[in-house]
Amino acid sequence: MEHPIKILIVEDNVIIADDMQSMLEEIGYEIVDNVIVYEQAVEVLKNNHVDLVLIDIILASDKTGIDLGKHIRDVYNIPFIFVTSNSDRATVENAKTVKPDGYLVKPFEQQDLYTSIEIALSNFDYSRKEKSKEIAGNEGDTFTSNSVLKDSIFVKKQHLYYRIQFTDIQFIKADNVYLEVNTVDKKFLVRSPLKDYLEKLPKNKFYRAHKSYIVNVDHIDAINSKDIMINNNLIPISKDFKEFIISSMNS
Repeated sequence: MEHPIKILIVEDNVIIADDMQSMLEEIGYEIVDNVIVYEQAVEVLKNNHVDLVLIDIILASDKTGIDLGKHIRDVYNIPFIFVTSNSDRATVENAKTVKPDGYLVKPFEQQDLYTSIEIALSNFDYSRKEKSKEIAGNEGDTFTSNSVLKDSIFVKKQHLYYRIQFTDIQFIKADNVYLEVNTVDKKFLVRSPLKDYLEKLPKNKFYRAHKSYIVNVDHIDAINSKDIMINNNLIPISKDFKEFIISSMNS
């Protein structure tokens, strides 16, 4: 199942914040919240699924956007972009210490915002080691800080990146420089080598069945000596993969 990207805006100028929200919603992103101080942002992050944060460096609180960037790096595994009027050397050097995924200088156009978000989502390394910290949920439950993303991957379709649950991916087929990611009811094109893409997927479910295919073993419907069947698609398999599947069936 696919979900629009959820964005948190942290900006103390209400007019700019509302303008940003309108631009983002027009593109198709979902705004989780629009807040003006560090403390509000921390609370929203704790209680909501957020895919990306847009942060003004100067906030209406003692703690700055750079403090918030540090908090996000320490606790979560999501990208954030600084959105600021300050492009002087000292501010940029200070901002670099928390390794933002983008730096957007006001004023900017809708296209600048879209491009910065798309690049940040595309380049962000979601396979970073999961943080060991646990965060209390609304009901006092605990969940790992990366629980929002550990069960899914982002895939681009038209002008947006959609989150696809790993369980929904049936198989991936290599076609020249592109990969065709097949879910239960959709296909997505991704530009990536098959080997690199396999590394992003859960190792207990996804296997290289053939030089041109990765398959989710949970979706295999049938098998013979040369092929497997997934959702009425006949997929060729290597000798090694056939032996692996047969030994798994017998164990």
